[in-house]
Amino acid sequence: MWRELTDLVMPRECLVCGRRLGAEEAHLCIWCQSDLPLSYNWERIRHPMADKFNALLEDLRGEEPPFPYVYTTSLLLYHHENPYKRIPQALKYKDDIRAGRYFARLLARHMSAQPHWADVDAVVPVPLHWMRKWRRGYNQAEVLAGEIARTLGVPLRADILRRCRRTRSQTQFDAEERRKNVAGAFRVRKDPKAAHLLLVDDTFTTGATLAACWQVLHRALGPQVRISVASLSMVEGF
Repeated sequence: MWRELTDLVMPRECLVCGRRLGAEEAHLCIWCQSDLPLSYNWERIRHPMADKFNALLEDLRGEEPPFPYVYTTSLLLYHHENPYKRIPQALKYKDDIRAGRYFARLLARHMSAQPHWADVDAVVPVPLHWMRKWRRGYNQAEVLAGEIARTLGVPLRADILRRCRRTRSQTQFDAEERRKNVAGAFRVRKDPKAAHLLLVDDTFTTGATLAACWQVLHRALGPQVRISVASLSMVEGF
């Protein structure tokens, strides 16, 4: 009854199609919920997102020893023009933290049912530069990482990585420009004393930002620490 009363004053809308939500609907209408483009890649170790990310790391490796195959996962998988892109955009640009937590919790529940995610012992968000975080009021990756950590029952470690250089928005860059934009932008501040870290960002497009973070963590912590990757969505078409 309370939900119905508040909906009269401030009607809630579906994040994807804009339809007015009913009292039993949360963030998506039943039609958009039924068509949610789930990736299901949390069920497998090898899949297109993982292959793309590992190929990127191989390109960046240089003279370093070969990397172990990196686990990756995302909740959603869609083309960059798909209206479901409004889900991560609601968190990033419209301050919809509740929606971000809801979908992060959904991803973590899927992950928790798979044995290869069972030994994750800390979750690390991709950091924002302090000025951008101050202007936005929060780090969207940290919102997601916090809910994933809470659902998996492990610590959130937002103190591990620091963005030491302010970078331009990646949205208008191609893959090579994205790599250059984030090169050298991150530093490791603390050793998490963990064996399996989960690195979290809101969206995986080319993987450049996550790869830059992964590299500095791997170099600082060594091959004995497994570093996996999760994002709310993976965007095809790049």
